Amino acid sequence: MQAGKLPIEQLSKVLQKFTSRDPRVVLGPAPGEDAALIDMGESYLVAKTDPITFATNRIGWYAVQVNANDIAVMGAKPKWMMATILLPEGTSENTIEQIFSQLDQACNSLDITIIGGHTEITYDLSRPLITGVMLGEVEKGKEIRSSGAHPGDSIILTKSIAIEGCSILALECESKLRSYGVSNEDIDKGKNFLNNPGISIVRDAEIAMASGRVTSMHDPTEGGLAGGLRELAQAAALGMNVKAEDIPINNVTSKFCSALEIDPLGLIASGSLLITSNPKDDQNIIDSLASEGISASIIGFMQDQSHGLNLVQGKTLGEIPNFSRDELARILSQ
Repeated sequence: MQAGKLPIEQLSKVLQKFTSRDPRVVLGPAPGEDAALIDMGESYLVAKTDPITFATNRIGWYAVQVNANDIAVMGAKPKWMMATILLPEGTSENTIEQIFSQLDQACNSLDITIIGGHTEITYDLSRPLITGVMLGEVEKGKEIRSSGAHPGDSIILTKSIAIEGCSILALECESKLRSYGVSNEDIDKGKNFLNNPGISIVRDAEIAMASGRVTSMHDPTEGGLAGGLRELAQAAALGMNVKAEDIPINNVTSKFCSALEIDPLGLIASGSLLITSNPKDDQNIIDSLASEGISASIIGFMQDQSHGLNLVQGKTLGEIPNFSRDELARILSQ
């Protein structure tokens, strides 16, 4: 198979084999859901694991952000983290110290405590890999699931699409971008997307939860916005109607995608948060996010599953694309 996430259709098939042996597991593995929920009495323990395989620069920082994001979209606060760090033979002490420093700094910024993990030098490995395990906590009744969306709910997207993808392209494909006429200024802007607007959506989720009736949240990552929308729809067993012209995309991202012939809808998209909400509350959520310096847009609405996954481009009604692998993986494999 090609590099990238397992296609959601195949994932759904293999997950059907798993059944819970513990009644405290309220939410186990399910396509489109970002983390598990375990009954701890008055609250739920929220658990997530996610690897970092694309980016080697600031890999420790990445590992914290992407795992914390998946806790936050469940309505929970990320609190504890473990990390398994696999390093190639010949890795320098300085590189190891940098990775641990990145983990520490990122956890400090989100008030997360490292509680353990494992580190080893592994043969036949070309670059460092990290698998993070993040644990969080949410009061019962305040948890959010991707399956919670309702027909008629507004679909809100924070920031703009492919923030992470644009940043990785700037870091990993700098010479290629320059050869296609992309300016040094735009490449430098893309590199800085890791910091501004950044790939954390923890604050986005907190603000949305406090501002209106949020029915679901989802963190579109590998597979891009298109993949995130499809996962959200599958989890809720609903269709959706999305307007292409309402999907926000940064000018720098547009330039990168045009130069490399990339479809931005399929480019890894950490940094954006998908929110579905009661239509009566959507504007209040958007205004609350804006007051904290986070842009947000209504890009569509949920609908009955029988209407399908629609992408409206001008006067043309099509289907939300289904990418066999992330556009970043496709470009980096060339």
